[in-house]
Amino acid sequence: MKDFSILTLPALLLQSVEKYGELPAVAFVDETPLTYSEFDKRRRSVTSLLEKLKIQRGDRVALLSTNMPHWGITYFAITSMGAIVVPILPDFSVNEIENVLTHSGSKAIFVSNGLKPKIDNLKQDTLLHRILIDDFSILETNSPGIHFQEGLNPVREYQVAEDDLAAIIYTSGTTGKSKGVMLTHKNISSNAVASMSVQEINSGDRFLSVLPLSHTYENTIGFVLPVICGASIFYIKKPPTPAVLIPALKSVRPTLMLTVPLIIEKIYKSKVLPTFNKSKLTRMLYTIPPLRKKFNHLAGKKLMRTFGGELKFFGIGGAKLDKTVEKFLREAKFPYAIGYGLTETSPLLAGVNALNTRLQSTGPPLEGVTLKIHKPGKLTGEGEIWAKGPNVMKGYYKEPELTREVMTEDGWFKTGDLGILDDTNYLYIRGRSKNVIIGPGGENIFPEDIESVINNFKHVAESLVIQQKGKLVAMVHFNREEIAEKYHYLKGEFSEFLEEKCDELSKELHEYVNARVNKFSKIQDVMIRKEEFIKTATKKIKRFMYAGAPA
Repeated sequence: MKDFSILTLPALLLQSVEKYGELPAVAFVDETPLTYSEFDKRRRSVTSLLEKLKIQRGDRVALLSTNMPHWGITYFAITSMGAIVVPILPDFSVNEIENVLTHSGSKAIFVSNGLKPKIDNLKQDTLLHRILIDDFSILETNSPGIHFQEGLNPVREYQVAEDDLAAIIYTSGTTGKSKGVMLTHKNISSNAVASMSVQEINSGDRFLSVLPLSHTYENTIGFVLPVICGASIFYIKKPPTPAVLIPALKSVRPTLMLTVPLIIEKIYKSKVLPTFNKSKLTRMLYTIPPLRKKFNHLAGKKLMRTFGGELKFFGIGGAKLDKTVEKFLREAKFPYAIGYGLTETSPLLAGVNALNTRLQSTGPPLEGVTLKIHKPGKLTGEGEIWAKGPNVMKGYYKEPELTREVMTEDGWFKTGDLGILDDTNYLYIRGRSKNVIIGPGGENIFPEDIESVINNFKHVAESLVIQQKGKLVAMVHFNREEIAEKYHYLKGEFSEFLEEKCDELSKELHEYVNARVNKFSKIQDVMIRKEEFIKTATKKIKRFMYAGAPA
């Protein structure tokens, strides 16, 4: 970190503007990028607007927007004046947004046009100003006559310290109600700088951003990191469906991307596997290891072309990657990279680049981060992962008791994840400690391992394994469109047939799973779900919502 003597967000931005001023910084796909100098000029004008709205050091300013160049400009405008940004996930409900605004006491909110209806009817006493982020026009304020002026500079100069609060990030996670994670300038800045040691990034690199910027993973690694390296970042204006994403990939030809396992797992199941299963011959040949590797390598070349042909780092984080899919990526020689972290750790704790991945490992601890396994089992070496480093949060906002539950007095953060560190310091995640199911003989049963087997069964879109009245139950959502396509049934006849087919598949699935797991992990029942599971921003199923599912 020697090249970054001051670990604050404004200091990092200033350094990049001085080094990369005339290089492209941010843009929508197929639009002319703002240069780093233009980015900072607009950032200063937004800070000037906040000054006129009487936003002070320490005030909370919410940010509810889809990904766009103005998101990053606003983020730096807020944090550069010592105010605290409160990013809100775009898919939060009206009720969740109201809770965040109330709990944080936000004085102002920047909102994108498409999300504006979510706050139109909110009555919030502390919320004095509402600003449209698309063009920085004032939607509502208690200070009439104020408007955004391009080119205007702040009146004051601001001093921001490393230990000052930069952001409060609310995440519902997969285990319960939202908590406001307090991250300092040093937390975020040190994590972005340390991440440079995982993968070399330079000013010629291009990022395509598809995950929400309001999530710490995309925010630190997909935004702050490329900014300090002088790279360019491109955003898409619509949700990243294949129809939108494929032309964007062709246009940008990204060198780096960040995704979650669900994205690449869907590509594998919907695009790659069907090509190998389309005839009995290819299906049979694919079971022969040398031929499977050859097929996968050819599929990898095609996948690389789909992603624009210049990808060198395809980061996967946010949840555990399916083992079968990872084996495919390895044999395909696709440049996937793995990382592990949490919002509370800004986020990255461990990571590895595409050249150094190991099957089912998240790689070694990040530079400056110390990991240890608390109370490892004598036989397995498994235990809770504890972390210490400059990226560990200050605590949960207004929640000292919750903070004490996860932070030890000497600064260790209890992740709640179970894992193993091998002899070379590579980390392997087993699952969430809260998710572990205790078997009748006291055995640790990891539902994620069983779900991995279930999700590789034909037509399964997603699954969740829970314990119900002492029994292991698999909740399964089948891909009904895929079934419809395969059996070509007439619409009028299809509904009844579909239910019969799903029942038939669930019985097959029951036998398939129990033939492939240990005796403690055998499922007793399969429950069919018609709808998709509700998920977090990183596409993890919100398990806590299904723990008491009816039988």
